[in-house]
Amino acid sequence: MINEIMAPDLWIIATLCAATFQTIRFTLQKILADGNLSPLGATYSRFIFAAPLILLFSMFFLATTDVSLPNLEGQFLLFAVSGGLAQILATVCVILVFKSRNFAVGITLKKTEVILTAFVGLILIGEGVSTVSMSLICIGGLGVFFLSKKVSAAGRFNLSLLNKSAGYGLLSGLLFAISAVCYRSATLSVVSDLVYLRSGFTLLIVILSQSFLMTIWLALFEPGQIKLVWLERKKGFWVGATSLGGSFCWFTAFTLQNAAYVKAVGQIELIFSLLITTLFFKERILNREILGMLLIGISALGLILVV
Repeated sequence: MINEIMAPDLWIIATLCAATFQTIRFTLQKILADGNLSPLGATYSRFIFAAPLILLFSMFFLATTDVSLPNLEGQFLLFAVSGGLAQILATVCVILVFKSRNFAVGITLKKTEVILTAFVGLILIGEGVSTVSMSLICIGGLGVFFLSKKVSAAGRFNLSLLNKSAGYGLLSGLLFAISAVCYRSATLSVVSDLVYLRSGFTLLIVILSQSFLMTIWLALFEPGQIKLVWLERKKGFWVGATSLGGSFCWFTAFTLQNAAYVKAVGQIELIFSLLITTLFFKERILNREILGMLLIGISALGLILVV
C-alpha cells in the first residue's frame, strides 16, 4: 500500500464540500421518499442517475488526458464492493427513518456513525484515533444530541430508544461507519500518486457495482419501482448529481485522512441543514439548537487544529 499523500488542507475542504452536497441530496431524497417510491426505489435513484454521469466523465477524462487506469492491490474489490453494499443498506435505513414519525430520534442515532467509524476503523484496519481526538468526537456527538432531541407537547425532552426509527437510525450509523472505513481502505489500495485518480476510480467502481446490484434486486423483487424511478427522473437526476459530487468529495477526504476524523468534521452538515431551515423557512432556532451547533463547531474546529 503506497504512502498517504499529505495534504492537510485538502481533506478539510473536501469534507466541507461533501457535507454541503449531502445536505442538498438528503433534502431531494426526502422529497422522493415522500412520493410513490419505496425505500429501495428512493435509494436506487441515488446510484442509477449518478452512474451514467461518472461513466461519461471517466471516459472523457481518459480520452483527453495522458492518465491511464491505475494498478490495484488485491483487496481493492473486496473493500469497494463491501463498502458499496453497506452504503446501500445504510441509505435504505435512512429512508425508512424519513418515513417514520420519530424522525429526530432516528437521525440522532444515525449520527453515531462518527463514533462507530473510529471503532470500526480500529477493528478492520487497525487505524485508531488519539484520546484528544476521541474526546472532540464525543463533544460533537453531544452536539448532535442537542440538535436532534425531540421536544414533546408538554415541553419536555423525549428521546425514546424503543421504536423502529431508533433501530433504523442506529443500524444506519453502523453501516455508514463500515462503508466509510471500507472506502478509505479501497482508495488506499489504488496504486497512484494522484489523489483525484484514487478517489475517482474507486467511486466509479463503487457506483457501477451499486447500480448493477440494485437493478438486479429491483427487477426480481420490486420491478415496478424501476419504472417509477424513471418517471421521477427530473428529480432523480439532481439526486444523482449531488450524490456524485458529495461522494467524490467524501472519497477524496477518505484518501487523505482517517475516516473517523473525516466523519467528525462532516457533522457540520447538521449546522448547514439547520441554517437552511432557518433562513429559507423562517423557523426559530431554539437555545438547545444553538448549544448543539456550538458543540459541533468546537468539535470540528478542534479536530482541524489537532489532526
